[in-house]
Amino acid sequence: MRILHTMLRVGDLSSSIDFYTQVLGMQLLRQKEYPEGKFTLAFLGYGGEAQNTVLELTYNWGVESYEVGSGFGHLAIEVDDVYQAVEKIRKLGGRIIREAGPMNA
Repeated sequence: MRILHTMLRVGDLSSSIDFYTQVLGMQLLRQKEYPEGKFTLAFLGYGGEAQNTVLELTYNWGVESYEVGSGFGHLAIEVDDVYQAVEKIRKLGGRIIREAGPMNA
């Protein structure tokens, strides 16, 4: 297992990308718009996603700001079998808020 990325919601994607690249020295690894979901994802880091934990910035179209504490989205953790991992978490008393499966965009 390993942490893949941490997701943060941002109100200004361009300024956020500038901060993480120009100030903190990360690289913009990839960016994709999801018109049906009305959001854009940008992944940044200090190296490729295959070897490094990265930062996912999520811009929900039309949302310009978040209150302190409401911008955190999730930690993505790589597992060998996501369905098996969800069942183990459930059996150990964990609360599953979204079943395993493809992202709904």
